[in-house]
Amino acid sequence: MTFLLQSTEERARAFAPVFARDLPEVPFVTDASAVDPAEVRFLMGWVFPEDLATRYPNLELVLSTGAGIDQVVNAPLPPNAKLVRMVESGVTTLVRDYCVMSTLALHRELIDYQAQQREKLWQARSFTWPDQRKISVMGLGEMGRATLEALRPFGFTLAGWSRSPREIEGVTCHHGAAGLDAMLEGTDILICLLPLTEETRHILNADLFAKLPRGAGLVQAGRGGHLNQPDLIAALDSGQMGGAFIDVADPEPLPETDPMWSHPRIVLTPHIAGNTRADTAAEATVQNIRRYLTGEPPLGLVDRSLGY
Repeated sequence: MTFLLQSTEERARAFAPVFARDLPEVPFVTDASAVDPAEVRFLMGWVFPEDLATRYPNLELVLSTGAGIDQVVNAPLPPNAKLVRMVESGVTTLVRDYCVMSTLALHRELIDYQAQQREKLWQARSFTWPDQRKISVMGLGEMGRATLEALRPFGFTLAGWSRSPREIEGVTCHHGAAGLDAMLEGTDILICLLPLTEETRHILNADLFAKLPRGAGLVQAGRGGHLNQPDLIAALDSGQMGGAFIDVADPEPLPETDPMWSHPRIVLTPHIAGNTRADTAAEATVQNIRRYLTGEPPLGLVDRSLGY
């Protein structure tokens, strides 16, 4: 009953002592060639081999090193294997902070002030108070809820949207297709933290942008496949969208000729909004395997029929 980690040396150094201390009954291995594939019950990585099901026929848990699982959700798994995404405090904290930073920058019109700085123009812009801004989050999982909680003290009007109904104190929650249109109405800054599924691919498109108030801002920290990039460029050029913080793209890295590199109303970051923290991920993984071994469902268990 072996746990095989296929990841970085840094992560391996963090995981090994935690497994030795807290889960000594499960052998911890990082070298696939050093273990009989039939003994591997738990496999963790980011990119998995195409012959996963035949190479490791006795897998019980396939664990992603990150919160995203679209790279493996459609992979063939052994019949009884379950897919688990990473749920740990480190990545949630980073994504939350990125979204708060980007929201405040859009709220205080930092993109416009940077343009004025380049023009050596010392001029105050009109103020909009937080209670005059509606901030909406697409995706009310752990990261979406953490982001909304962090934004609450600023006094914004908060809304959220998810596939199924949710209740969050102080947040107007919407769900389903009709709910999305209702949330977009009046949304000044839209934050995307959705999982990537066939239903959410290119959800950030011209039709959606047109339903936002003119000059709205976008924070895209979900997955690259959510965004129709030419539609965003067109919406920014027309003034329908006022500015965007973009952390994920498709493909990654972007080609040198992609207009997002140089667009004056885009702040582009190289997929750094979140990153799994090795030490807290090790503790979360050990706790999850213990849950599984005692008959409890692992945290982050993926419903493959839904894609998240």
